[in-house]
Amino acid sequence: MSFANKVILITGASSGIGAHAALHLAQKGASVSLVGRNEKRLKAVAEEIIKAGCPTPLEIVADVTKDAERIINETIKHFGKLDVLVNNAGVLGADSVVNFDVNEFDRIMSTNLRGIIVLSNLAIPHLEKTRGNIVNNSSISGMRALDSFMSYSISKAALDQFTKCAALTLAPKNIRVNSLNAGIVKTPFFEAIGINKSNETQFYEEIKKDYLVGRVGELSDTSSAIAYLASESFVNGTCLLVDGGRITSGLESRSSN
Repeated sequence: MSFANKVILITGASSGIGAHAALHLAQKGASVSLVGRNEKRLKAVAEEIIKAGCPTPLEIVADVTKDAERIINETIKHFGKLDVLVNNAGVLGADSVVNFDVNEFDRIMSTNLRGIIVLSNLAIPHLEKTRGNIVNNSSISGMRALDSFMSYSISKAALDQFTKCAALTLAPKNIRVNSLNAGIVKTPFFEAIGINKSNETQFYEEIKKDYLVGRVGELSDTSSAIAYLASESFVNGTCLLVDGGRITSGLESRSSN
């Protein structure tokens, strides 16, 4: 699978799934536009890509909730086109209908849904020219009820529906739209709920028994799936489960990605 001469824009590229996917796609020949809020971490990812002998990436320090138009414009100005939009940026929050905070709800929905829709809308004219595609980073949380991550789960369920609606609308324009629905993956993402270097080993050990493959996800799992969806595949309007059998197991969850 080669992405030579392809331009791929990746949001949330300063760490975790986005950073690893950026390197993975760059190693397959893609020119990548890296978007993130943390300039220092974004630069570190860019340096890693350059060190690997890949095309020099574009670094865009930006917030997807505020800077969507600038993100698209800078990418097009620099590379001249866009082949793939990877909507990876996302935030996590723990809440329920009992301890609901409307400001927290708005924060989560703004990044996990609104920002993705706006960015996708702005990318359409450019993706139509290249017969490109959109990959949304969703979650298994959008497919099952989680009482302690209500707003996050709602945002991912809505994102799955957006993926399907957009696929229907954009098919005549030869633009495919799919989502990656991963289970727990080893990333810094869970720092928002208190998972850090001191307790992450125990966290992953407790969680892995809920997965049929006997382990939680690695970044290589998600990057491979993103690359497949971003390629010129036959898949369209699909929410691709990359969850180690977590949904199939049907076991009671302690947490979810």
